[in-house]
Amino acid sequence: MAHVGKRVVKGREGIDRTKLYSLDQAVTFIKERANAKFDETVEIAMNLGVDPRHADQMVRGVCNLPNGSGRTLRVAVFARGAKADEAKAAGADIVGAEELVETVQKGEINFDRCIATPDMMGLVGRLGKVLGPRGLMPNPRVGTVTMDVTAAVAASKGGSVEFRVEKAGIVHAAVGKASFSAEKLSENIKAFVDSVAKAKPAGAKGTYIQRVALSSTMGPGVKIEPNTVIGG
Repeated sequence: MAHVGKRVVKGREGIDRTKLYSLDQAVTFIKERANAKFDETVEIAMNLGVDPRHADQMVRGVCNLPNGSGRTLRVAVFARGAKADEAKAAGADIVGAEELVETVQKGEINFDRCIATPDMMGLVGRLGKVLGPRGLMPNPRVGTVTMDVTAAVAASKGGSVEFRVEKAGIVHAAVGKASFSAEKLSENIKAFVDSVAKAKPAGAKGTYIQRVALSSTMGPGVKIEPNTVIGG
């Protein structure tokens, strides 16, 4: 049996792992137990009633967190000419065309979010095997293939988070930092759940949002009563 450290044991104290808590209770538990020497990230995990092996049950989208993610993303933009200048003015960290494609093909990926103008997708498409597995491939469905690079860069820098259901039907994302107030965390969590709810695919049958849980980087998981976050 794996050894469970004192820190983990202490963090679990007072939390019934079989019980569903309200969002307010869960946020309180998470904040109280996030006592690492750094500002822990608060993450949400949602079990959905979908089978992503079927195209009509794929769940994917983007959520603009009202209070930001607390994380500064490095943003790369594939663009030329005036659009490249626009991206730089908007605050993109890396901007380029053919030369940036070559850099990425070499395995040098120094960014967390990737945006491209539509005319660049012929080039960027070559990077599918490199960017795809990392979840970085630009996609018009989540607003990362666009002519409005200013808005896309601003959204990425301001706290937009992309989500995509995994093979097991789970969606997870960072929704803030433990240093955020309980109110700001709750607002972010509700916004994220709402975005996932709106992304419900046509092929989903039965209960769509089945389970919801919160955790911090070093803290325990806390299960949430879905009705306390849905539609709020």
